[in-house]
Amino acid sequence: MAPNSARRSSSSRRAQYSVFTGYVLATIGAVVGAGLLGLSLISPEAFSGPREIANDVASPAGEVSARARTNGKGLLDSISGYFRAGSQNAQLKKEVELARIRLAEAKATEAENARLKALLGLTEAEVKPVVVTRLIASTSTSARRFGYIGAGRAEGVQVGMPVRSERGVIGRVLEVGSATSRVLLLTDSQSVLPVRLASTKRRASAFAEGRGDGRIQIRLINLGINPLRKGDVLVTSGAGGYYRPGTAVAIVSEVTSDGAIARPISDPAATNFVSVEPIWQPEAISAAATPVDESIAE
Repeated sequence: MAPNSARRSSSSRRAQYSVFTGYVLATIGAVVGAGLLGLSLISPEAFSGPREIANDVASPAGEVSARARTNGKGLLDSISGYFRAGSQNAQLKKEVELARIRLAEAKATEAENARLKALLGLTEAEVKPVVVTRLIASTSTSARRFGYIGAGRAEGVQVGMPVRSERGVIGRVLEVGSATSRVLLLTDSQSVLPVRLASTKRRASAFAEGRGDGRIQIRLINLGINPLRKGDVLVTSGAGGYYRPGTAVAIVSEVTSDGAIARPISDPAATNFVSVEPIWQPEAISAAATPVDESIAE
């Protein structure tokens, strides 16, 4: 058996050889790397061949990676589009309904203007609101339906002035305070508003009466064949004053024997800001119509 000192000498020699071999390999690698670096600086085109071969070898893997990345992005877009579809559809429906209301109001205004121009030769001016304010609150659980706006006597608000949102009529001012006012909503059981069909092809005059349940009862003035249809838009007729003609009021949701049941176009619960307009005074038009009527009679 060899002494322990011989074993330690043998192990130490092997460790020295390993370290020496590592140094030699590192030196060779450094020399080769320096040579390749110098060659690339002196003649860059010398490595174009190996680069092309390397690119060709890596190309299939790159294509697979790119395809996977594209498919993954398409999948994520599809998933996010699926989850966004509901809100987008709701927004589109809201925009289409608002556009339909605006179209009905425009047709009603056009028909009203044509009628007035034919009879009186008058041109209606755009109504400037008394004030634009916030709808503070509205009741929705009792038969009496009221709203409250953040403007009162100080802003020029008076009892009877019509209140409307961007979509259509909300109601009319019932009580006025110094800084706030109470509004009688269209759906209140005491609210009655003269309306007519916005369509110029079919004519119908009626009263829109609040039912106290968030809907409106449409009662035709002339009974007989009911011209109303589901989806018809009703606008103010201007009869009786207060509301200027051609403002959107309600959409027919159910046809009855003497009229229809409709839902208000402007929902107070979904309204933030409203405009208070001056009281419509048809007497001014009637007074202006006298000389025209006399000339026609002559």
